[in-house]
Amino acid sequence: MKIQKEFSRFAHEYGKYNIIQNRVAQKLVDEVRNTPQRILDLGCGSGNIASKIQWPYERFVGVDFSQEMLDLHPKDRKIECRLGDFNDDKLFEELVKEEYDRVFSASSLQWAEDLDTCLYQISQLNAPVSLAIFTSNTFKTLLETAGIASPLRCVDEVTYLANQYFHCTVEVVEYELTFDSVEEIFTYIKKSGVSGGRNALSYKQMKSLMKNYPSRTLEFEVLFVRN
Repeated sequence: MKIQKEFSRFAHEYGKYNIIQNRVAQKLVDEVRNTPQRILDLGCGSGNIASKIQWPYERFVGVDFSQEMLDLHPKDRKIECRLGDFNDDKLFEELVKEEYDRVFSASSLQWAEDLDTCLYQISQLNAPVSLAIFTSNTFKTLLETAGIASPLRCVDEVTYLANQYFHCTVEVVEYELTFDSVEEIFTYIKKSGVSGGRNALSYKQMKSLMKNYPSRTLEFEVLFVRN
């Protein structure tokens, strides 16, 4: 799977570039009004959620499909790092046997192969959720300049799916990052994981886009789902 290879390839540089993902994870944790003791983090990566939780808990299970990312995850006797893919039904067959007080997923579910099925599987865990999913206005100016469609689902589609499986509130938050050069923008996209390793442009098209890109800013659109 290309997405998995890209995350693994740049795992050791990820911490330099996951600026927006850090903000997203902090918002998810800050908005938890209780102190869940048994926590599941789907697509945990190098540990954005675990590193931001300040309350004492009994157990934290972080699941990711990149062993290289899990190797960077915070370690503790209460933390279990588990290699697994939320696109795999077998993962949920095991998770549903366990009990959790809250399920987190920060900046990863946008790459679910079948988001409908994935949200259904999460709902079967019978735990409150704190989810953050990048949506289609992420990189809006860049995509419009390149004349290509976003690989991400739109806010309305993700909201509809979330409401099928959770009694939840949703919130759309927009972020921006400003760079010193267009080259920095494309380095960020490549190494931050936001693109999921999906190259929609040829080398020639990419060079043209870098030459003609009219901005030094990248936009991000994130849908927060919580209950």
